[in-house]
Amino acid sequence: QVQLVESGGGLVQAGESLRLSCTASTMILSINNLGWYRQAPGKQRELVASISSFGGRNYPDSVKGRFTISRDNAKNTVYLQMNSLKPEDSAIYYCNAKYRLNEYWGQGTQVTVSS
Repeated sequence: QVQLVESGGGLVQAGESLRLSCTASTMILSINNLGWYRQAPGKQRELVASISSFGGRNYPDSVKGRFTISRDNAKNTVYLQMNSLKPEDSAIYYCNAKYRLNEYWGQGTQVTVSS
């Protein structure tokens, strides 16, 4: 079992930045893939960023150049730095871990970007 606890969401204005944190209950070095997803009302959950155990990163075009995922293995924490936020980035953001053959989710943190 892996527990994930997110923090860092909030209300910001367009163009501002936020950093989300996700702390895992196990050593993230042992986790195959860590990621951030988001879900806006009435929309499907979508991948925002992911990072593999080897450090490879993946972003969709919608956030490329604005969002950066990173990990601090010593703190068992993965971060999502979000810059130049847009109103369409508003959603609940979820941390995700793919560990062995299972997948785990955090409880989510709300990000709201006002125009």
